[in-house]
Amino acid sequence: MLLLVILGDRLGGWALQQAVDRSRFRYSRLYTGRAEADILLLGNSRGLAFFQPYVEELSGKRSLNLSYNGLPMDLGRRLLEDYFERYPPPERLFIEVSMCDRENPRLIAAFGPYARHSQRLRRLIADKAPRAHCAGLLSHLYRFNGEVFQRALFYLNRSDEDWLLERTIPPAERRRAAQLPPQTLDLQPAMLEELAAAVRLAQSHGTRVELVLMPYFPDFARKIENLEEALEAVERTTGLPVRNFAEALNDPAFFGDYRHLNRRGSRRFLELLLR
Repeated sequence: MLLLVILGDRLGGWALQQAVDRSRFRYSRLYTGRAEADILLLGNSRGLAFFQPYVEELSGKRSLNLSYNGLPMDLGRRLLEDYFERYPPPERLFIEVSMCDRENPRLIAAFGPYARHSQRLRRLIADKAPRAHCAGLLSHLYRFNGEVFQRALFYLNRSDEDWLLERTIPPAERRRAAQLPPQTLDLQPAMLEELAAAVRLAQSHGTRVELVLMPYFPDFARKIENLEEALEAVERTTGLPVRNFAEALNDPAFFGDYRHLNRRGSRRFLELLLR
């Protein structure tokens, strides 16, 4: 009976791995030779506003957006290292620096479906999510027990390049912004060091690196008390300036919520970024 359970687990894991590897999801393409780009983009959920159709229309270049909801910089660095190991260096790399605001071991564990392709990912999962790492060694099916696998299935036969908010922030939510308490942008020192390592990696390959802070909803942006201090920490750690667009857009119609641009906002932001 135990042998049958193990065999079923291995066969099930193999079948799910085949689906992940065939997917058109960004990380599936990264690890299966389908992601060569001239412009590389990285961020958390805010980085999804590096909207690839607009990037390519405005630049005339191929792009790859490695952003994901809650993506922490230590994971982002490993993804970049794997990219540079597998493909010719891109001309430009844009990084949205608010991704340095947290660690996220739960999301790191959810990248188990790609661990077979990357020793760096395996080591990071073992370090940051040791229980998930051990469970994945015992059960291959366990590696697919997470949101990243679900995304890979969702994009199995469709492009993920249009993954971005389409909503517009409601009027009531706009009005509440003025009543919000003071906000902070709390960038973690360890994540800033990971960012600096990613910058050095890209520069060593001749890639031009640009650090960016995307727009916030205007009233929310004005509530961020330590914005200048946070960006100074980024610049001090990386040696690069940050292109600060935090208050660059004033039209509420450009935002899906306080922290995220919608498609209209993405286009306007990218026009400013790439001009």
